[in-house]
Amino acid sequence: MERLNQFASQTSASAAPPTRPPHALDPLTVDEIRAVSTVVKNFLAGHEISFNTITLKEPPKTAYLAWKDNGAPIPPRIAYFVIIEAGCPGIKEGFVDLGTLSVVSIKELKTVQPIITVEDLCSTEEIIRKDPHVIEQCVISGVPADQMDHIYCDPWTIGYDERWGTSRRLQQALMYYRNNEDDSHYSHPLDFCPIVDMNLKKVIYIDIPNRRRKVSTIPNANYMPKDMIKKYGKLREEKPINISQPEGVSFKMDGNCISWNNFTLHIGFNYREGLVLSDIRYNDHGNVRPLFHRISLSEMIVPYGNPDHPHQRKHALDIGEYGAGYMTNPLSLGCDCKGVIHYLDAHFTDRKGEPITVKHAVCIHEEDDGLLCKHSDFRDSFATAIVTRSTKLIISQIFTAANYEYCIYWGFMQDGTIKLDLKLTGILNTYVLDDDNGEKAQPWGCRVYPHVNAHNHQHLFALRLHPRIDGDGNSAGMADPRPSPYPIGSPQNMYGNAWYSHSTEFHTAEESVTDAAGGRTWDLFNPNKVNAHSGLHPSYKLVSFQCPPMLAQPGSLPYKRAPWAHHTFSVIPYKEDRLYPSGDHVPQWSGDGMVGYRKWYGDGKDDIWNKDILCFHVFGISHVPAPEDFPMMPSEPIALLIRPRNFFLENPSMDVPPSYALTTSEAREAKNREIHSLTDTSSRYAFEDTSELGCCTRFTKD
Repeated sequence: MERLNQFASQTSASAAPPTRPPHALDPLTVDEIRAVSTVVKNFLAGHEISFNTITLKEPPKTAYLAWKDNGAPIPPRIAYFVIIEAGCPGIKEGFVDLGTLSVVSIKELKTVQPIITVEDLCSTEEIIRKDPHVIEQCVISGVPADQMDHIYCDPWTIGYDERWGTSRRLQQALMYYRNNEDDSHYSHPLDFCPIVDMNLKKVIYIDIPNRRRKVSTIPNANYMPKDMIKKYGKLREEKPINISQPEGVSFKMDGNCISWNNFTLHIGFNYREGLVLSDIRYNDHGNVRPLFHRISLSEMIVPYGNPDHPHQRKHALDIGEYGAGYMTNPLSLGCDCKGVIHYLDAHFTDRKGEPITVKHAVCIHEEDDGLLCKHSDFRDSFATAIVTRSTKLIISQIFTAANYEYCIYWGFMQDGTIKLDLKLTGILNTYVLDDDNGEKAQPWGCRVYPHVNAHNHQHLFALRLHPRIDGDGNSAGMADPRPSPYPIGSPQNMYGNAWYSHSTEFHTAEESVTDAAGGRTWDLFNPNKVNAHSGLHPSYKLVSFQCPPMLAQPGSLPYKRAPWAHHTFSVIPYKEDRLYPSGDHVPQWSGDGMVGYRKWYGDGKDDIWNKDILCFHVFGISHVPAPEDFPMMPSEPIALLIRPRNFFLENPSMDVPPSYALTTSEAREAKNREIHSLTDTSSRYAFEDTSELGCCTRFTKD
């Protein structure tokens, strides 16, 4: 390794640096990925290597802001790479300077394993189909040996298994059977689990349960239209709903930078987090005020609740082990995204270092969002009124982690609010159930179909917030609605109806470690500034009520491998590279040691008052499956808000053009109380023929 570092400044000759994108946070281009792989191949000439990751190393915050706000030179363009070398344990990781086409540094990590790629997943199925021991177990399960082309598997990382630790790069293959290629295999699970060495490309072990269960002979539970027509005779009759924007969209794009309704931000995308939103600012009538330096979903864990072997290791850290970027879907106009759409592509590397492009990885569009605000006056039969409809900007991606789809929608609202909506859909992870012989799914799961057990599980997400609320120097606290401490009949609370919002300010990381309770919210604020009206610090409030506690007990694998998930909210000082709370290399990490969030938090004594801070928020759902979730899950919604409080002097959306407005004096003079929408010419009555009336006609008593 010393030899590698000694020559780490070696420059690749004969090639000019690729053209760099104009923005310092733009993801690597196809040409840049190809240039990085060429530099690394030349540097390691004679070594048999395969690429796992090539991605942008984001510039330090100080260098970025110096360039963006103060005219300093644009930061150097640095790429991060991870490679696997044949015959060598672990990985090699390093950095390439794209301006000089040189390897800046490279090091070996012998006791970690890299993230799983789509190529890794695809190769596992062919490996298990050809293995004689797997074929033997299929026959025992009731699958003829000549039907191995009917055998499928969902490759998962093994989590952590003490039998191998990190000595080999492993996957566990969750096994299924399909009658034909159009069937859903999740209704025909098998009861054994091969362990595959991905570097050797061979099955090294098979976990076999004490109780054997035959593959189901019940017809597959399918979900495609042809199957529904066969089952029900026809599909529902639905009238199309179209979204029309005849004058185009209200947002503007400059590469990956977007401006919309006073918001400006940069849209990034990487192999791991997928969507990354950076440098979010708000133009408050000419005063451009920073909100967040960076927001992303930095990790998630899906721990399953069946204690039997090998299900006890079934838990997926989907972002750290697979990557929301690597598993992202190419989105389709009119299907995944409806309306007037702008797309961004994503670029990754394959094993050979050649670029892979996922078309339409990010969808950007606007949606009607119901009422933004409204008021009517009863004194003239509600003729005096103002109605303003809300439009929101949506930036979204969808990624598939084996059986599950995660749909991520970042919403920007006209009142300055940022909203995160998640939809969880796809198919339940299933296991065979011997219900013919009395086996029950409860209490750890549910029988969702004959011979099909779906285990209880959770989906817990880590939202990483790097605030710059109204500038540098931020703090955090929480607010709890509480009844008055004074008893009924007392001078301070004579009638017993008093209540207030109790505020707690956090000064150390330890104080910030808090859990969801009774309508609690959290405030990210600038202690150096004060709202002229309220006298309170300008803040953005985190409003999030879907915050179940982690149910895996302390000492369990999921608990150890997700130290960030033990509490709902926490704050630590910001430092460069504090990105991934389960560590940089998650697959096969035991959960032991000072890694990721556990290392950052330390003893909890760090000062977080009026500092550059990072906030981690854990939210999600506890999913107890039911037959309604099968054969495909209807979308399970999760939502949270990050909304301004004491940031503005008034409702910041007051200058949004209303759909309709009439003052009292105008209402008095209006003839026949006929009032028309100012902007909408497409809305109409569904059934009644009232074409002679205005679309917002009102009548009052004479």
